[in-house]
Amino acid sequence: MTTFTRLDTSVVGRWWWTVDRWTLLAVGILIALGGVMVLAASPAVASRIGVDDFHFVKRQFMYLPLAAAVILGISLMSPLWVRRMAVIVFGSCILLTIATLVIGPEVKGAKRWLQFGSFTLQPTEFLKPAFAVVAAWMFAQQRKSDEIPGNLISMALFAIVILLLLAQPDVGMTLVVSAVWFAQFFLAGLPILWVVLFLAVGIAGAAGAYALFPHVASRVDRFLDPAGGGNYQIERAMEAFRTGGFFGVGPGDGSVKRVLPDAHTDFIFAVVGEEFGVLFCLVVVALFTFIVLRGFSRLLEEKNFFVVLAAAGLLTQFGLQAIINIGVNLRLMPTKGMTLPFISYGGSSMLALAFLMGMLLAFSRRRVGGGDL
Repeated sequence: MTTFTRLDTSVVGRWWWTVDRWTLLAVGILIALGGVMVLAASPAVASRIGVDDFHFVKRQFMYLPLAAAVILGISLMSPLWVRRMAVIVFGSCILLTIATLVIGPEVKGAKRWLQFGSFTLQPTEFLKPAFAVVAAWMFAQQRKSDEIPGNLISMALFAIVILLLLAQPDVGMTLVVSAVWFAQFFLAGLPILWVVLFLAVGIAGAAGAYALFPHVASRVDRFLDPAGGGNYQIERAMEAFRTGGFFGVGPGDGSVKRVLPDAHTDFIFAVVGEEFGVLFCLVVVALFTFIVLRGFSRLLEEKNFFVVLAAAGLLTQFGLQAIINIGVNLRLMPTKGMTLPFISYGGSSMLALAFLMGMLLAFSRRRVGGGDL
C-alpha cells in the first residue's frame, strides 16, 4: 500500500500519480526475468571460455540496480529536461563513436567498443535512443516554425549517424536507426513523394550493403539457403525450441547453452525456449507487446507533438530490437548480433535500454494541458 496521496506535491509524489505504473511493472518483470535467464544461460558459457562460472552473472547483477536507478531517475524528469539530456548524450556519443574508429579494439572485423577498465562501452547503444529524441525535436520545430529548418537538420544528423555506423561497420543497427527515423519522419507529415524516394533509397542501400559487406552477404545467403551450411547457431537454436516443447525441460537442464557461443546474449531466447518452453516464451513476447501497445495507447491522448514523435520513435526502436532478436532465434530473418531487451547479458545494452525506458516513462506521464510538468 503506497504512502503517497494525491495531495502529495513532492517530486516523487507527483511522479507516482502521473507515471504509467503498468508499463513500469511490465519493465520490472522483464528485468527480473532477464536476471533469471542470465543465471540459467551464462554459467555454461563462462565455463567454456575458462572464467568463473558466475562471471557473467555477477557482472549482470551489478548492472541491474544501476539500470533501475537510471529508469527511475530519468522518468522523474520533465520532457524539457529529457530533451536537453538527450542532446547532451547524442553529442557525447557522436564523439565516442568517432573514438571507437580511432582507438577502439577490433572484434570480429568491427570497431564498436571502448574499453574502460573492466567495462566495455558500446556508444552506439546510447546513440540510438538519444538520436530518436533529437530527431523528434527537429521535426517538431519544423512544424512549429518554418524559420527553423528542422527537417534538413534532422536529415543531416541522420546522415552523420549512418556514416559512423557503416564505418564500424554495423549494418544491422544502421537498418534499425533508419527504420525508426523514417517512422518518425512519416508521422511528422512526410510527403508521399518523399516516402517513395526514401523507400527507393532504402532498397538501394540494402542492395549496396549486400554488395559491399561480405559478412552481410554471407548472412543473407545462409538465410535464403539454409542447406548451404554455416548455420550452426540457428540450427542449435531451432533444436532447442523443439526439445523444449510447450513446457520446457526444466531450469538448468537445457543443453543448448553448452554449445551456443552466444547463448547468454544474442541467442538467450533459445535457452528460454528449451528450459522453460514455448508457453513461457509467449509470456515474454506478451510483455514486449504490452509495453509497446500500452505506450502507443498513452500517446493517443498526448497533445505535445514533440512528445508524440519522441515516444513513438523510442517505442518503435524497443519493439524492433525485440522482434529482430526473436526473429533471428526462430530463423525468421538473417542473423544479427542484437540483444533481447532487458533479457540478454550486456552492460552497455542494459544501461542503454534503461536510458530509453526512462525517457519513455517520462514522456508518457500524465501532464495537464500537455505541459512540461
